[in-house]
Amino acid sequence: MFFSARRFIGFTGHDKPGQGHAWLRDVTSGSGGGGPPRPDNGQEGRTMTRCVIFDLDGTLADTSADLVAAANACFGLMGLDQRLDPVADAGVALRGGKRMLTVGLERAGQYSAQAVDRWYQPLLEAYAAALDTHTTLYPGAAEQVEALRCDGYATGICTNKPAAMAEKLLTSLGVRDLFGSLVGADTLPTRKPDVAPYWAAVDGCGGRRQSSLLVGDSDTDRKTAKAAGVPCILVTFAPEGEAVRALHPEGLIADFGELPAEVRRLIG
Repeated sequence: MFFSARRFIGFTGHDKPGQGHAWLRDVTSGSGGGGPPRPDNGQEGRTMTRCVIFDLDGTLADTSADLVAAANACFGLMGLDQRLDPVADAGVALRGGKRMLTVGLERAGQYSAQAVDRWYQPLLEAYAAALDTHTTLYPGAAEQVEALRCDGYATGICTNKPAAMAEKLLTSLGVRDLFGSLVGADTLPTRKPDVAPYWAAVDGCGGRRQSSLLVGDSDTDRKTAKAAGVPCILVTFAPEGEAVRALHPEGLIADFGELPAEVRRLIG
């Protein structure tokens, strides 16, 4: 989700089965084409662990209905009859605030870049005021993240939602303590698919870069993982559905119950 707000630092195509460790050796040795760089990132000499970083919107939680409600509130204030549908336009919602405004205004025949910019901040404010009314975690999300932690994996969040909003939402959903780091759209000067926020999330939760992966739902997450040279697991239960197969991620899950096995296959 592509929002922008005040800065907030929040730290506190499959391979075949059995190929996960070979893939990892390629990344670690730097022979995997785009593998993790080896700058002095403070990891040398520290005890690091395998690490799973999660996207938030459309991956851990279905936030689309609250996003659509915020956009529709803005259309009402504009005096338009146009509304987004919380089901049919769920995929639009997960593309972010400006995308929702663009689609709604285009359907109403009222689109202009200036109108999108004018109503972006009001949309943010409307969303921040009611970001947890309809939002729910996907079935099994909390349980499987906890299972990973019990198995010794570090876990963190890398989202294109503003960090303060992500912090508020995760706290409201009762799962903030499951994640050792939270990097949002405004934590750093760049956001996904730039690799810096991903590395910040890995480092922030004590993860080992060469033994990390990203779980997400979109081409943005796929591009981020590719830039980092790490595996990507995409979910098929988000609005994009089976279409994410075309992105050729290293792993796919149709249910959170499938996550631990995929993680073990890819990073051990």
